[in-house]
Amino acid sequence: MDAEEILKGLNSDQRAAVLHDHEQGAQLLILAGAGSGKTSVLTKRIQYRILCGVEPEKILALTFTAKAAAEMRERVQKLFPNAGVRLCTFHSLALYMLKCKIPCGKAGAGGGCPAYELLGFKKMPVPTEASEREFSQALSKLKLKVKVSRENLFSDCYGATVSAKLQPLRDAVLESGQVVFEDLIYSAIQLLETNEMARNYFREQWQEILVDEYQDINPSQYRLVKGLLGDRKQLFVVGDDDQAIYGFRGADIGNIERFCEDFKESTQIRLEWNYRSVPNVLYLANDIFKNKPIHLRKMLRAGNLNGSGGNPLYKENRKPEIWVSDNPVEEIQKIVMSIKEIREDYDLAWKNFAILVRYNRQRLYYEQALRDYNIPIAGDVVTEAGEMKNGAAAPEVTVEDGVHIETVHASKGLQYAVVYYAGLCEKLTPGECTGDRQARKRQLDEERRLYYVGVTRAEACLFLLYCKRRFWKGKLRRFRRSRFLPSVTHQNRSMDLSMPVFLFKVYVAVAVLGYMLMYILALPYLKLRYKKNFEAWLEHKIQDFSRFCMKVLRVDLTIENQAELGKVDWSRPVFVVGNHNSFADIPIVFLALQKTVGFVAKKSLDRIPFLNFWMHKIGCVLVNREKGGAAKAVRKAVAERGNSVRIFIFPEGTRSKTGALGTFKSGVFRFACENDAIMLPLVIKGSGPVWERRKDTKRCKVSVKVLAPIDVLECRKESEKFDPKVHMLPMVHKMMEEAL
Repeated sequence: MDAEEILKGLNSDQRAAVLHDHEQGAQLLILAGAGSGKTSVLTKRIQYRILCGVEPEKILALTFTAKAAAEMRERVQKLFPNAGVRLCTFHSLALYMLKCKIPCGKAGAGGGCPAYELLGFKKMPVPTEASEREFSQALSKLKLKVKVSRENLFSDCYGATVSAKLQPLRDAVLESGQVVFEDLIYSAIQLLETNEMARNYFREQWQEILVDEYQDINPSQYRLVKGLLGDRKQLFVVGDDDQAIYGFRGADIGNIERFCEDFKESTQIRLEWNYRSVPNVLYLANDIFKNKPIHLRKMLRAGNLNGSGGNPLYKENRKPEIWVSDNPVEEIQKIVMSIKEIREDYDLAWKNFAILVRYNRQRLYYEQALRDYNIPIAGDVVTEAGEMKNGAAAPEVTVEDGVHIETVHASKGLQYAVVYYAGLCEKLTPGECTGDRQARKRQLDEERRLYYVGVTRAEACLFLLYCKRRFWKGKLRRFRRSRFLPSVTHQNRSMDLSMPVFLFKVYVAVAVLGYMLMYILALPYLKLRYKKNFEAWLEHKIQDFSRFCMKVLRVDLTIENQAELGKVDWSRPVFVVGNHNSFADIPIVFLALQKTVGFVAKKSLDRIPFLNFWMHKIGCVLVNREKGGAAKAVRKAVAERGNSVRIFIFPEGTRSKTGALGTFKSGVFRFACENDAIMLPLVIKGSGPVWERRKDTKRCKVSVKVLAPIDVLECRKESEKFDPKVHMLPMVHKMMEEAL
């Protein structure tokens, strides 16, 4: 077995995560977007480290549920049967630590005493259900002025006076060994922070630490991880701050937001290829957090051409729909009719449909409503039809193939072909926020993340449901439209009037140049504000600029096969080639790639105010075609940027006047061969009438199709006599011609 077997099927970002070198890059934070394959990255990382010679017993991987731990263990052991990796939850880890025998002086050489005894436990700790009533009664007698919960009984956050009063309650737990789960965490922390022998013992036991769902850990769990890690670099965490929805349980999203401050030398990798949802669902998901801090912002991209189910429904790439109903009866009739139609048209099972809601009482309503229409509900217990041979009643069974009706919290980690997201109104989604201004903002931020989780459960179809009136808490109430719902944009029909094309072009030029100027003037402030994140800001702003161009040019852009981009190794030089019909091709290409690339352009464009500034900023290569020297300029750019070079070249050399694909020049193919690069072809249809051949001000339909990337290095390995002009140029030309 070699590393390539483990890395097979991973995209470039996933590979970078699995191959991360802690000695060079220190601790690693992986910001894993929804549906980006984080579990696969975690398990393959463990497999890779075992392959590198790390003893399985020296690896500790922490998850939040026993189910997740079992799933990861099963995946790891497919390649390494019986590997002794400790894959467990935080609480089971803490219990294991308390049961371990720690070498200590009084036990003599080679012996040890149970860790729990070092903390004062008289009996082995056993997790149990605590009686809230008894604890509350005992607590009331202490007459404390601070709030104390059973879960935080052993916390060290209280002052000396309060701690002294709590000591009898703590002693009772130490005497009986009857602990709750949080007692285990606090006890393990105390062991690490107050007992040097125990601390050294456990740090020696685990050489590498991996943490799943890092956004969901609470402050005590964070301290436990820090205590085990010490000042070492071998920390590998995966999380998504956009899916931090358990603040009510004490989870602290700040653990992700502060990661780079807590670990100054750390590295951050984003997993943005989503292998679950169609592009139009992801466009909506990306808009939810367009105003969040730039260093944490992610842009989800569709990475699966066929969708997770391969059904024709996925190929349609439907836009999310907003349904407005006056009352619940109208709404449920729409849902039932839609389920039946889609199920019949696309041969989907009932279990491929889900209704998501914010609160449990909403779930109960939709369950009963669907039962009234004789639609099976997943999880219902029903009696099988017919009788047994002996005349006894048929046994009860649990419905597997039924429509899922879930709260959004319960749906996290799940996915469905068709999702009806109900209750998109104020006080339901988002839920009602209470407390002071800061508390309300914190709650609203979490509600927004919860909305994102609901949206990203949808694979192929998403319906956002707003019902104006419904019964809620015993009353018929009116609800306002949710602030999270995207605004319904109406096309500006005035632009369809007989406006002279000349004036339209003047309007577009002024708008686009004005946009560029605005950000040039703001640049000193923006550099100061974003500092080391300025390049990330620039990447996002180029995307915003490209969308702005499409808006003012009145272009409806469709991007096909964007999932092919997930196959590109962006850590290597990338040369993008495409056909050329219009000046508008550049922002179109930016949107298709969802990445900023420098492009080879005529030096005369350097004379256009404001445009020249941004062309230099994004790394364009300007050449004088009359005097030649294009090859020299491109090679200079490649030498300066190394493996990070991304250059777009129009191999035709000039714009096509008819839209037909012209003859290719061989330069870009030679450059790709010289640098063992990735070549990425794409074709643009319909961009000519956007500007150069514009006849009116009506909306233009433009499409971009991304073609399969070509690894030039692999091509050279296959043939010693590989000639880019002879072998690659005609192949790419044929690919693009067939796609037009």
